[in-house]
Amino acid sequence: MYLLGEQPAYADRLINRLQGIPAQLLDGLAPSGDPIELGSTSDIASQLPEQQVFLVQRGLLHARVDERPLFYLREGDLLGLRQGIELPTCHYCSDEPITLIPYTRRAVFEHIHADEQRQELFTQYLIGHTALLSDALARLKQPEIRPTTGFQYFAEGEELIRQGDEADNVFIIIEGHAEAIVDGQKVGDVQRDEIFGAMAVFTQEKRSASVIASTACTVMVIPKDQFLGLMQNNPRIAHSLIESMARRIDLLNKEVTQLRLPMTA
Repeated sequence: MYLLGEQPAYADRLINRLQGIPAQLLDGLAPSGDPIELGSTSDIASQLPEQQVFLVQRGLLHARVDERPLFYLREGDLLGLRQGIELPTCHYCSDEPITLIPYTRRAVFEHIHADEQRQELFTQYLIGHTALLSDALARLKQPEIRPTTGFQYFAEGEELIRQGDEADNVFIIIEGHAEAIVDGQKVGDVQRDEIFGAMAVFTQEKRSASVIASTACTVMVIPKDQFLGLMQNNPRIAHSLIESMARRIDLLNKEVTQLRLPMTA
């Protein structure tokens, strides 16, 4: 396996060590058929028989998860270990001719488990690949999108946000319920799992409303810089915030309509 992008020296050493393990695992086991020759293809799995494991003898295979390039398989790697369990779909493609040596999947595992040394090598192979992918993920995630969140606890009647204060944080109610107050008048409710305090962060203005706990509340606090980074990198959070704002706008429209009714009567 070869990871995309730059990697530390220890990763190169580990990759080179892992590259030799499949040949040791399959030593003494006869292939289930002749080598399979494939040309350039966008979906290798669709051209291969099921219940087989393949040793890559020649060529380079690109692995994609959710259409995102993740890693390469090259000479000496095993293809086909992911069968039988529900995992994120991984597509393999190739821009060049490849040669695969087929082995019956069941025979491969029986061969490995028949020998204690091969069992240990297989464990090292799996753990090594997991470590490489974990390290790659840690290096890809930028520090600014790791939120330094904290939790705060408020008794009933306490202020979570004060009108007129600077907007330094965004909040999510984990447990409890609160009310939004403007100039002493209630203008809305803040429910469990709802994001609030974001509007002033976006507009860079002072808080336009106070938020007061109507029951005891546990609140997640996210610094504004961290929140803006999360918004850029996590569409789910953006979607949740849009839903929350849409809900509030709808409630405000209904309240304005109710206020106008007596005037037109």
